[in-house]
Amino acid sequence: MTRPFEGVKILDFTQVLAGPYASYQLALLGADVIKVERREGEDMRRTPLSREWAERGLAPAFQAINGNKRSLTLDLQKPDAIAIVKKLAAQVDVVMENFRPGVMDKLGIGYEALSAINPKLIYCAVSGFGQTGPDRLRPGYDGKMQALSGIMAITGHPETGPTRAGFAVCDVLSGATAAFGVSSALYQRDRTGQGQLIDVSMLEATMAFLSGQIADWSVAGHRQQLSGNQAVSRRTTANLFRCGDGHILLAVNNEKQYRALMSTLGREDTLSDPRFADWFARNENESALRAIIEEALAARPAREWETILEDAGAPCASIWKVEEVIDHPQIKARGAIQELDTPYGRLRFAGSGFKLAHGGGKLDRMAPELGADTDAVLGELGFDAAEIAALRAKEIV
Repeated sequence: MTRPFEGVKILDFTQVLAGPYASYQLALLGADVIKVERREGEDMRRTPLSREWAERGLAPAFQAINGNKRSLTLDLQKPDAIAIVKKLAAQVDVVMENFRPGVMDKLGIGYEALSAINPKLIYCAVSGFGQTGPDRLRPGYDGKMQALSGIMAITGHPETGPTRAGFAVCDVLSGATAAFGVSSALYQRDRTGQGQLIDVSMLEATMAFLSGQIADWSVAGHRQQLSGNQAVSRRTTANLFRCGDGHILLAVNNEKQYRALMSTLGREDTLSDPRFADWFARNENESALRAIIEEALAARPAREWETILEDAGAPCASIWKVEEVIDHPQIKARGAIQELDTPYGRLRFAGSGFKLAHGGGKLDRMAPELGADTDAVLGELGFDAAEIAALRAKEIV
């Protein structure tokens, strides 16, 4: 069975994280993604986590979001390169880019220019603030968006102040939004025959994921505060607690779960304690309830409690490290981490995050070495070996 986007061709100018994450989702699902890079390659190829991989131009963070793609190098400052882009634009279904607004227009390959060549073209532009508005030309970075969107205002502890999430949350959710936008536009084009511009603002994409917090304020006038590790339910027992060897996150959010928790901890006496009669009383006496729970939890390590409490009907999780969770029995059972044989050995990567009954996401090839597919892509455009050699001699590709 074919994958959803097999037969869809994407010309991908995106770089760093948000844009490449978007095109990666489509590549996993079968799209032919031609990644266009400057001749020296994009900076993500050389992130400083691993000198060995950076020197190969295949930094782990780059590999994580560029699998299944083909690499074409072009010097977009040269007219011959722009001519190649226009030839490609006539043949592809989608163009994706995440430059500041106006950059592609100045090069002569923005939406207006390319859609004139290919009226069915879907053009997805990802930027910090979108293509319009007073801040349209300001750069968009993940940390900046976390601070600006409201995320940092609700992340952290009152004692220590705001903190950013431990991963580039705004980048990847903007990428997911862009992938959804392209999918939507492709579906619409099947019915209308029309291409269109998709304008993705990182700020707006982030705020869309804060819909509940926004409504808390806009509807009920509730001002969000730093809430540490407490759940949005604001239940006292949906929080982080100390235990025998560290911490455990309890996700006990309803009465049945609460009774299971206290019974399993051997503190059935609290079920008739007026201080903890309902959620309002439990919140008012949070310190006392926390002390009781943590005293009981101190008897065992987190991983033991995780099994015991889950089996008893009190949802929780110990704190798993990345290197641990990729080997979690549930992850293994579902094949969520995809393994790939490469010239550098067998490597493992995260997949698409969902399964289809047929034709789901699959990693077929590792991220391409810089320019690895330049000759093949140009050959598909009709360039012969001599013409490609001439382009190389002029440092166009």
